[in-house]
Amino acid sequence: MKNYSIVRIGNEYVVQADDQSVLKVASRRRAAQLVTDAAELLNAQPALQAEPIIAVDLGFVPDPRDHT
Repeated sequence: MKNYSIVRIGNEYVVQADDQSVLKVASRRRAAQLVTDAAELLNAQPALQAEPIIAVDLGFVPDPRDHT
């Protein structure tokens, strides 16, 4: 997971991931909530990848009007 920080620049707050600025908002409270939400989503990501992927082979699709 990345290292997040919130930096005040003038009247705005900039959310940084490591040394990269990724988001600018007007409220420190909103910036903190967005960092929390992002961290929760990143922590949930491995569980989503563990689910099976269903693939459909559309190489041959029979014509439903063909009754022979």
